[in-house]
Amino acid sequence: MKIKPDNFKVKSQKRINISKMPTTSGHKEPDKDKLVELLGHDTLKIAALQYKLYAENKQSLLIVLQGIDGSGKDGSIRHIMSGVNPQGVDVFSFKRPSDSELEHDYLWRHVIKLPERGKITIFNRSHYENVLISKVRPEVVLNERIPGIDSVSKVNKEFWETRYQQIKHFEKTINQNGTQILKFYLHLSKAEQRKRFLARIEDKEKNWKFSSSDTSERGFWKQYLHAYEDALANTSTKTAPWYIIPADDKWYTHLVIGKIILEKLKEMNPSFPVISKEEEKDMLKAKKELEKEK
Repeated sequence: MKIKPDNFKVKSQKRINISKMPTTSGHKEPDKDKLVELLGHDTLKIAALQYKLYAENKQSLLIVLQGIDGSGKDGSIRHIMSGVNPQGVDVFSFKRPSDSELEHDYLWRHVIKLPERGKITIFNRSHYENVLISKVRPEVVLNERIPGIDSVSKVNKEFWETRYQQIKHFEKTINQNGTQILKFYLHLSKAEQRKRFLARIEDKEKNWKFSSSDTSERGFWKQYLHAYEDALANTSTKTAPWYIIPADDKWYTHLVIGKIILEKLKEMNPSFPVISKEEEKDMLKAKKELEKEK
């Protein structure tokens, strides 16, 4: 199955009509053995490159996962990063800001979770919640206590344009300092979300995943799609591109995201640190001493 990352990339900043984009793969699901083979092939390569990235300790990778509730963000992390050394990967989920976090600007809590040198960090939801949930429910912006923004009427078009610029500047800055960025929007259909919510209700082991607010949020489906369209169109850049991934077929979602991450790591081309001549001599000396212990 040929997967070309560029086919999923948001290439321009023109208006995007997400509702017209596919939520399914358009392919028949492979049998289980074939699927394990396809997934395993790339995850092994991702793990090997991540090991080099960690050893090199110069670059880092930030992966942003966004999507409507039930789109499969948790499952994607679990499947794609299954073979990666946990020491080199961090995952952070961002929910409603705490009182402490609201004492800072909206980017602060994300800045302190950025990846260290040599690491991959995954944001399960991210700073984009501040132009998604906040755009659908602009009253939450007032909790940030921004000078001059003291009513919902002031959370207007100019406000959002400024915030998109702030996010692009933030991402450009961290990229210039060694962090590569991949951003994924998991595009789920409303019908598939319904099926997944019902599965959570019917399976006791998945009850904890369901919240009564999940169904009420479905009433804002169109508003959320419009918020995503604006966010993706205004913040997909060459250094921090957005990818729209069909999310109805979980197996396909994992394959596509895995392929894009693999291609990015190849592009980063991490390498093991070069050992100096002096260090090489010390190693040979240590080897001889260890061998004598036999």
